[in-house]
Amino acid sequence: MSYFRTADLPATEMLPGVMRRAVYLDDVMLTFFEFEANAVIPEHHHPHQQITLVLSGAMEFDLDGEKRVLNAGDGALIRPDIPHSAIVLDEPCRALDAWHPVREDYK
Repeated sequence: MSYFRTADLPATEMLPGVMRRAVYLDDVMLTFFEFEANAVIPEHHHPHQQITLVLSGAMEFDLDGEKRVLNAGDGALIRPDIPHSAIVLDEPCRALDAWHPVREDYK
């Protein structure tokens, strides 16, 4: 696949109120998230590098104990194995994550 349309990518309900779509090559992946208002992403960590960009809405992001509200246009750089979590605020939110290496569990 050389081109894609986000709306045509298969959607997976990752958590209650959290839908994920993914596109990837051998060494890089993008995931497109749609969050319902007040959705919760519990604290977790992983061996992947992650860059998160909020596209619309807002979330309170906790990165290794530092909390910050991320609005559209704000992002976070997440190094491997750093604990992080998020709580979506009172309206739906959309975000884009870039990954290296590819998350096999998100294919």
